[in-house]
Amino acid sequence: MFVYLNLIAFLAFLVGLIYIHVHFKSWSLSRKVFIALIAGVLFGVTLQVGYGGNQSDIIQQSVQWFNIVGNGYVKLLQMVVMPLILMSILSAVSKLHNASSLGKTSVSVISILLFTTMIAAIVAILVSLFFGLSAEGLASGVQEQARAVKLQEIQTGTLGNLSAPDMILAFLPSNPFQDLAGLRSTSIIGVVIFSVFLGIAAIKLVKDNPEQGHKLLSGIDTIQQWVMKLVRIVIQLTPYGVFALMIKMSATSDAKSILSLGLFIIASYVALAIMFVVHGILVRLAGESFIGYFKKIIPTMAFAFTSRSSAASIPMNIQTQEKRFGVPSSIASFSASFGATIGQNGCAGIYPAMLAMMIAPTVGIELNLHFMIMLVFVVTISSIGVAGVGGGATYAALIVLPMVGLPIEIVALLISIEPIIDMGRTALNVSGSMTAGIVTSHVLKQTDKTMIEQE
Repeated sequence: MFVYLNLIAFLAFLVGLIYIHVHFKSWSLSRKVFIALIAGVLFGVTLQVGYGGNQSDIIQQSVQWFNIVGNGYVKLLQMVVMPLILMSILSAVSKLHNASSLGKTSVSVISILLFTTMIAAIVAILVSLFFGLSAEGLASGVQEQARAVKLQEIQTGTLGNLSAPDMILAFLPSNPFQDLAGLRSTSIIGVVIFSVFLGIAAIKLVKDNPEQGHKLLSGIDTIQQWVMKLVRIVIQLTPYGVFALMIKMSATSDAKSILSLGLFIIASYVALAIMFVVHGILVRLAGESFIGYFKKIIPTMAFAFTSRSSAASIPMNIQTQEKRFGVPSSIASFSASFGATIGQNGCAGIYPAMLAMMIAPTVGIELNLHFMIMLVFVVTISSIGVAGVGGGATYAALIVLPMVGLPIEIVALLISIEPIIDMGRTALNVSGSMTAGIVTSHVLKQTDKTMIEQE
């Protein structure tokens, strides 16, 4: 009975959000998402308090119904990710007159992603030293022990076990249909590469057979606009998805586990906050407003925070860059796509570096300058290819820790607080990819302010 009452209350909130959408059309998406986020937190906390904790069967059953909206929204975004990447990059490349523009864009985006990841690693090291973080005394419970048993199995499937040449080969799409189905950890990069080659082939066709080539370009442009219409329809559902996802997070979080590892959570969010400031400074140096940057990215950050998926955030990422910052589709598509797997500031930068700093003293490794420089280098290089999905930080840690001679067990010990930190990390990942796109657009002098839609 209580589950049905919860469901009725949930539906009432959804009706309220729909009412706001219909009758307050002048309100920005940012405001609607923020309202949904706050409502979700309050609803979730009320459920946990009312039913005596996050382990309540009533809460678990209720969340299963709420997931229809929350997880359903995530699935809809995942549905459009690969078509969006394929058509956005194909359309952008096919319109280029030469390969030099493509080369400048890709080099600039990847360089900025890796640079900000390097900064993130340095920030993580400094924050770890400031807070005196240590893995000494962490105790593993039943859940953590079960996770530890699986870590060795997971590790065998990461890029960390590949040689450098094999790692490069892993990015190339031997079967583009497999990558379009997202069956590999490097599928997004595979689709990007496939799209680039299709675009170059379209350019060649235009030169060799102008009549057929222009027909192809017209078709590509039509399909790309079609896909973008689909993306915008899905993005309009963001407030409802964020509302349901925030209820799940706030209703099912284990407060006791969070408090027991509170210092690590606080340190993590301090490091994340510093990197957000770094992103703001970089876009300010490029010519954007520091405060304006954060105001414009609120809806995308809210979704990234609640979904914990950089890859699922790609559609909103691209649209935000194009419609809020005037970044051309070619650069926005590259930065959003590459940023979901290369140079993730949160998952592949801050997290593994912080873990390494915690573990090193417990196994007799001195935290000297040599170790820290090596750690920054390893973190930056290994950030290439981390999957842009929830849990990507685990894969990053499994790559970095063995490379600097450290055990991986601590990754399992932090399972109880992983979702809480991962939300902030994912938001930072997406901010990093947008920063790369915005800065690249300004550096290459391709920013078009006339493209910006006023809310």
